[in-house]
Amino acid sequence: MTKRFPLFIDLVGKPVIIVGGGKIALRRIEVLIEFGADITVISPDVASLPNGIKHIQREYKSGDLEGAFLAVAATNNRDVNHSVWQEAGDRNIPISVADCREECTFYFPAICMGDSLVVGVVSDGTNHHRTAKAAEKIRELLSTEDLL
Repeated sequence: MTKRFPLFIDLVGKPVIIVGGGKIALRRIEVLIEFGADITVISPDVASLPNGIKHIQREYKSGDLEGAFLAVAATNNRDVNHSVWQEAGDRNIPISVADCREECTFYFPAICMGDSLVVGVVSDGTNHHRTAKAAEKIRELLSTEDLL
């Protein structure tokens, strides 16, 4: 696995395109909302979206990433996710592809927040349970009043 450098960036008002409307896409949306991203979801179907999220109700098509700062491909269709990845690469847009870590230019971290601190936890994608457990322990630590 290539080691990934943790990069914390300002997403406030930045256009983020999420292709897909299932559970993974919705989890990504919930996190990105916390950081002020301007989110557009492209999906024929989506269970429910938080207020303020733009929804384009159709299949993804080439050109949909125009102007995006960041992209997430989280459909249940490998061909669609791969096409989104290709467009992101052509446009030099960082992308997380839910079903193929080799196509990710960034990994979507487990987010841990507490009193002016943000911690992101990622792994090489082979052990999601371990990542979740590490994030849980970090959240517990961040919830204590006396960190030091």
